[in-house]
Amino acid sequence: MLNRSLSTFMNAFTASDYTMYPFSTQNGKDFQNLLSVYLDAVFFPCLREQDFWQEGWRLENENPSDPSSPLVFKGVVFNEMKGAFSDNERLYAQHVQNKLYPDHTYSVVSGGEPLAIPDLTWEQLKQFHATHYHPSNARFFTYGDLPLENHLKQIEEEALSKFERINPNTEVPSQPHWTSPRADHVTCSPDALAPDPARQNTLCVSYLLGDITDTFEGFTLSLLSSLMISGPNSPFYKSLIEPKIGTDFSSVVGYDGSTKEASFSIGLQGMAEEDTEKVKEIISQTINDIIENGFEEERIEALLHKIEIQMKHQSTNFGLSLASYIASSWNHDGDPVELLRLSESVAMFRQALKENPRFLQDKVKHYFKENTHRLTLSMSPDDTYLEKQAKAEAEKLQKKIEALSDSDRKEIYEKGLELLAAQSKTQDASCLPALKVSDIEPVIPTTTVQMSSAGGVPVQYCEQPTNGLVYFRAMCSLNTLPEDLRLYVPLFCSVITKMGCGGLDYRQQAQQMELRTGGMSVSTQVISDYTQLDSFEQGVLLSSSCLERNLPHMFELWSDIFNKPHFDNEERLRVLVMMSAQELANGISYSGHMYAVTRAGRQLTPAGDLQETFSGMEQVKFMKRIAEMSDLTQVIRTLPRIKNHLLNPANMRCAVNTTPQKMSDTATQLESFMKDVAANKKERKPIRANIIEAGLTRQTDLDFQPCQMKTFFELPFPVNFVSESIRTVPFSHEDYASLCVLARMMTAKFLHGEIREKGGAYGGGARMGAGGLFSFYSYRDPNSVQTLSAFHKGVDWAKSGQFTQQDIDEAKLSVFSAVDSPVAPADKGMGRFLSGVTDQMKQSYRERLFAVSHKNLVDVAERYLCVGQKTCGVAILGPENDAIKKDPSWVVQ
Repeated sequence: MLNRSLSTFMNAFTASDYTMYPFSTQNGKDFQNLLSVYLDAVFFPCLREQDFWQEGWRLENENPSDPSSPLVFKGVVFNEMKGAFSDNERLYAQHVQNKLYPDHTYSVVSGGEPLAIPDLTWEQLKQFHATHYHPSNARFFTYGDLPLENHLKQIEEEALSKFERINPNTEVPSQPHWTSPRADHVTCSPDALAPDPARQNTLCVSYLLGDITDTFEGFTLSLLSSLMISGPNSPFYKSLIEPKIGTDFSSVVGYDGSTKEASFSIGLQGMAEEDTEKVKEIISQTINDIIENGFEEERIEALLHKIEIQMKHQSTNFGLSLASYIASSWNHDGDPVELLRLSESVAMFRQALKENPRFLQDKVKHYFKENTHRLTLSMSPDDTYLEKQAKAEAEKLQKKIEALSDSDRKEIYEKGLELLAAQSKTQDASCLPALKVSDIEPVIPTTTVQMSSAGGVPVQYCEQPTNGLVYFRAMCSLNTLPEDLRLYVPLFCSVITKMGCGGLDYRQQAQQMELRTGGMSVSTQVISDYTQLDSFEQGVLLSSSCLERNLPHMFELWSDIFNKPHFDNEERLRVLVMMSAQELANGISYSGHMYAVTRAGRQLTPAGDLQETFSGMEQVKFMKRIAEMSDLTQVIRTLPRIKNHLLNPANMRCAVNTTPQKMSDTATQLESFMKDVAANKKERKPIRANIIEAGLTRQTDLDFQPCQMKTFFELPFPVNFVSESIRTVPFSHEDYASLCVLARMMTAKFLHGEIREKGGAYGGGARMGAGGLFSFYSYRDPNSVQTLSAFHKGVDWAKSGQFTQQDIDEAKLSVFSAVDSPVAPADKGMGRFLSGVTDQMKQSYRERLFAVSHKNLVDVAERYLCVGQKTCGVAILGPENDAIKKDPSWVVQ
């Protein structure tokens, strides 16, 4: 349906005790189509045996067409869960839940423990579906401006009317309370990128709390959790993070209301084994201190202010967020409407505090100090962890194989061939409803912006219904930055708002930000030129928002960051560096495909090269080196140098989104902010003579020579992430639209079948990037080099022109659903502000998309993607690989 709809979201979520099937669209007819397909898929799926083999698990010859090749486990979900369990954070969270709730459904892995998956039979699956996926056990949620009566009528006619009520008997019983605390230990695979290899232990204490259907109690405990762990002013941050015993809080931390009874966890990751007792003592001491001293009133106010902003801020997925927010409690028969009445909970909370100033301390005493249902779980790395897992899988496989008769083996081989034949056939999707290209709006709605200036700095004003909030952004160009400082820019961005400024130390700064703003952040930006591939803009983007009444305070905080940032607190910097390095190392198993795509594009354009420096594996490794330094003075000396280049009004432009009523006031405040920071203005020369300055503050690198490169990163995962990127054309080029449509069509009509259905990877496809790079990728993939040949087969398929007009139209729908995805009032006009792409340019791109023909697609496949024609880069992240090691064309990292 992704290619037959203009959906803005489509997925399925597996929670610990429910499955949720959400979709959204801005088109009424599309909504009916999707609802119809979703109702049919959920309540009347075919669940054929072949589907179970492909998506679940099967025994099959390694090479399905060779009966003498060894039998192995295959299956999409089997590989997905192997990939999920290679993520140590996910693994730890899973163990905490299984062990804190050992008596019922939460003691097992809802997504499937990889080695338990091969025990599931097709019959069991069908039986489970028949009892659980029944209207008597379902809840429906709709949100939006289409009339509710029509939805209800369609749900009744297409699903509910076809069933009799049953008692599904799916209530989750409460977890019996322990009379004494418990402790346990688990192991994981070592992390090659850990900031300190000798400190890879995790320890965490988890407490069982009350039933989540008590809305006010849940609200209170969630707020209490934030007071205890959020930000540098919280007691646990001071007692656990600042002494640098570990790199960050454990992956499970704070209040969790996703199970029938909530839990609260507190602990550390990246710590040494010998600190275990010390950490336990600190946790119980901190709880005693909280009971004695309580919380400052200003911190409570800051949190309530945060809730006020969250209620006013409009996101584009507001309806979906609400659905997720109420799902758990409603699933256990809580009142979903009560949950949405946040203002009432805030008022009750203020009242409770007024009546009993020790209200929060009493909760801490009851739920933490006196609670005997608590689990202390430690996790340590085991060098043989992956070997043991592989051995357990091999033993499981061996057992299954030993039980087979000759006729079973013959049947496996035949079924393997049948499945391969079924996967190679094009499915007939004509029974599915589809929008037509003619259903797409031909013209885009335009966004009006006013261009002006403040203190000599260009400003873009955009009037929007922002619900009483002001959104401010400033883009600061990096073109004058010496090359040796580039790698430090992401670190600079992450610490500049967290080290203190002006008269505020970092704690007071954090408090003021929470009290006066919706957050202040700085991030790196690499913006490709829309007309030439070797031209780009590099910079950092400052972003913040606030309630209208706090406008002067927000600009005052920015002024202090520009004029008097603090960089000299080495202890504070070390904490931030460790947390940052840990976060990067943790993210790889989750976003491995993005790291592969970024590295593959490194040698292809100057912007691709910079992207790898700022956010690729190069940055991960750099942060690991910084985290390993015993002395950070050199870093402390570097940060002010970067600040002088970056926070410089001479290289800056600003954007403001707010309501018409507030615009002139905002402009006045912005003027005075610019006066305050004017002293930082310095005329600097671009760093290299052979770089051409253009337009905004773009630069063209005349020396850049694209070249081919293949890189392999050996990492402790059981699965691969594979990517190949190809240099093509920029956004304004006439072929850009054809390449976008081609990427979607290849993904849906060829690569999905090859990489997921036949290859067993969790995902894969092609995409055309804004920077002119056409990228292939696979995600959690059991194959490595073989996937590269699937990419090449995809190009041959496109060149052969074996696709229909219907295939092209579906790919166009899919591209348009991304192009037309909703934009929140806070973000209107942002594309223009950042990359200079105007509404007129977007409209001509739109017209080129409509015009893409069969001939265009074959033509761009031949001209840009063919061997001999293309300049490409390849990258793979994955487990040890002998074939690659022996091949001299690969660089192994």
